[in-house]
Amino acid sequence: MTIRTTHPTPLENPPIPVQAKLAAAWTSFMFLVIYIDYFHLYQPGEIDVIRGGDIFVFEISGTLMTTFFALIAIPTLMVLLSMTLPARANRTTNLVVALLFIPICAFNAAGASSDWAPYYAVTIGVEVLILAFILRSAWTWPRTIARSVADLVEPDRSQVQTGR
Repeated sequence: MTIRTTHPTPLENPPIPVQAKLAAAWTSFMFLVIYIDYFHLYQPGEIDVIRGGDIFVFEISGTLMTTFFALIAIPTLMVLLSMTLPARANRTTNLVVALLFIPICAFNAAGASSDWAPYYAVTIGVEVLILAFILRSAWTWPRTIARSVADLVEPDRSQVQTGR
C-alpha cells in the first residue's frame, strides 16, 4: 500500500567522512589531469612536436617519463592514502601534497600562446579549486574533544537517578 502525502519528505543527508571527501577530491583531480593532458594533444602541431622527441622544452627521455610518472603517481596514491592513513598523518599529507601541486598545475600554462589562455585559465582554475577544497577539508578536519580526568571519574549528573 502506498501512502501519498502532500508534503515531500526530506532526504537524509548523512555526514560524509573527511577521508571519503578527500579521496573523492583526489579522484576528481586525477580525472582532470588526464583529460587536460589528453586535450592538450589537440593543439595544432603538438603531436608533431612529440614525434620530434620533445615535450614543451624538454627532450623525451627515460628520466622525463619517470618524472612525469612520479607527478601522476602522487595524486593517484593520495586517493588510497586519504582512505587509509591515520587522521593526523592523513591531514598533514593532504595539506603538504595539495600545497605542492598548486604551482605544478600553474606550470602547465608556461609557454602557452594567448590563443590558449582561456583553456589554461579554466583548466588550471578548476584544478586549483579542487586543491583548495582538499586544503580546506584537511585544515578543518574535526578534532575529538579530549576528556578530562574529572569527566572520566565523575558520572554525568543528568544520568544519575535521584531519590533512590
